[in-house]
Amino acid sequence: MEKENTGLLSGPDGIVRCFWHGNLPDYLHYHDHEWGRPVADDRRLFEKICLEGFQSGLSWLTILRKRENFREAFAGFDFDKVAAFTERDVERLLGNAGIIRHRGKIVSTINNAKRAREMADEFGSLAAWFWKFEPGKDERPETVDLAHLRANPTTAVSVRISKDLKKRGWTFVGPTTVYAFMQAMGLVNDHLVGCVCRNEVEKERKAFKRPK
Repeated sequence: MEKENTGLLSGPDGIVRCFWHGNLPDYLHYHDHEWGRPVADDRRLFEKICLEGFQSGLSWLTILRKRENFREAFAGFDFDKVAAFTERDVERLLGNAGIIRHRGKIVSTINNAKRAREMADEFGSLAAWFWKFEPGKDERPETVDLAHLRANPTTAVSVRISKDLKKRGWTFVGPTTVYAFMQAMGLVNDHLVGCVCRNEVEKERKAFKRPK
């Protein structure tokens, strides 16, 4: 049962969490074990920014339930391999009913793989580039509230990242998409106060070695 006006939801196990997983088993597992935990692995970062682009106009749950299909279709989101995809691969992917068959988003993923390769060469890793944008204490509140989460927000930082990515030739990386990426990959901790994961995620973030 959702606790009124708090954004917190009691699970079937009696544990209180953020509301948005709706106690759906696969979504609940994602909330508990992935969302907000800091990530420095280039493949996972590339996968997430691409899948957030595919999510545009859809729900994340739709994408989550197709994620293994996406991984198989896009070579495990190894951006070196995806960067080498050709028009034949685009046609192959358009015929794959296990993913979102949107030509623009498929072409965008291939394009973004090439841009990711360029950035990894320039900065040493994709992770090093993304993590240099981690918001400082003066750039965000210490905790977030229900209104913040439900607004599908953008922030000054997500706008900066979006603009920089677009300058570098990336597509499907608007500020809202970028902020969802930041939330999921642990650049911010948006688990609500009272959620069982909030303090645990904060400990992981404090112990996390930022890539340079």
